[in-house]
Amino acid sequence: MLSGLMNLLMGCFLPRSDRHVHTSSETGGRQDGLLWYKDSGQHFNGEFSMAVVQANNLLEDQSQLESGCLSLHESGPYGTFVGVYDGHGGPETSRYINDHLFQHLKRFTSEQQGMSVDVIRKAYQATEEGFLSLVTKQWPMKPQIAAVGSCCLVGVICNGTLYVANLGDSRAVMGRAVKATGEVLAIQLSAEHNVCIESVRREMQSLHPDDSQIVVLKHNVWRVKGLIQISRSIGDVYLKKAEFNREPLYSKFRLREPFRKPILSADPSISVHELQPHDQFVIFASDGLWEHLSNQEAVNIVQNHPRSGSAKRLVKTALQEAAKKREMRYSDLKKIDRGVRRHFHDDITVIVVFLDSNLMSRASSAKGPNLSVRGGGV
Repeated sequence: MLSGLMNLLMGCFLPRSDRHVHTSSETGGRQDGLLWYKDSGQHFNGEFSMAVVQANNLLEDQSQLESGCLSLHESGPYGTFVGVYDGHGGPETSRYINDHLFQHLKRFTSEQQGMSVDVIRKAYQATEEGFLSLVTKQWPMKPQIAAVGSCCLVGVICNGTLYVANLGDSRAVMGRAVKATGEVLAIQLSAEHNVCIESVRREMQSLHPDDSQIVVLKHNVWRVKGLIQISRSIGDVYLKKAEFNREPLYSKFRLREPFRKPILSADPSISVHELQPHDQFVIFASDGLWEHLSNQEAVNIVQNHPRSGSAKRLVKTALQEAAKKREMRYSDLKKIDRGVRRHFHDDITVIVVFLDSNLMSRASSAKGPNLSVRGGGV
């Protein structure tokens, strides 16, 4: 049965002309079919590795690594910014975040003359407000944009401190060496906002005590209002402002009763870590990776192989797991084109940031070259 389905799927897709690997000079990334990767690069605090594999018709994951000046002023501070934006309903929100969030962060860093939790929170807020005004403008011609949103995971390394901010269910996991045993432990740095987690369901219920249907089990999956799994995001304006939850929005997104306060939030969970010499690396990835790998499995893969190609290795391992679950070979999965690929796995973005304690110890005013890389080479 499965092999028949496979043959049918294969028959639908002629090999595309870009099946061979080519290099994009702009970001130094390489393309191999639907997989884009940058095996190794240098950021302000060490090395990094990036990879993205596309499953959707249009890539809904966007990502970036910015290194160098984190402010509009040349005086700094200097450091590294990492962003993973896992879009849903379309690519508009994740693309918008990729174009605006880091710019907002630089503006607030300049205003407050330094990096802080407050700067990051304000950058998120400004990005959410900017996207809301875009939706307001486009609503008459393109009402479905009200149902497009994105998770938003950010890491900022500055002055030996790592800030991790998150909305939705992407995840940041650190590999920390244990001196006594030599093993490297996985430590999750981000809080997730997915109602499959019981504490998140309880939070939603306490925020909306009058709504017994705030979280509903549908086809064995918990969803907010039976529609979406995450409780926080950028965008998804149809669940934040009642004036966008009406015709001509598709009926599947329209709630029966109007709501008085926003159902979803754009307020990120932010944690702060003073980095130690035994903190080796951080994996930032969309939930497409964590669907197939545990935190410790991912950390072990990075730890037990050369640094170069770490992100690509994680993506390939996740794809091999996805193929195994469907009782097929990875080589067969690779032949399935985007769009149909989404039935087998999600878009997956991975950025591995290695932490070099010698580089970490230098002052944040020490200038480094500015570097900007976008996942997918877009």
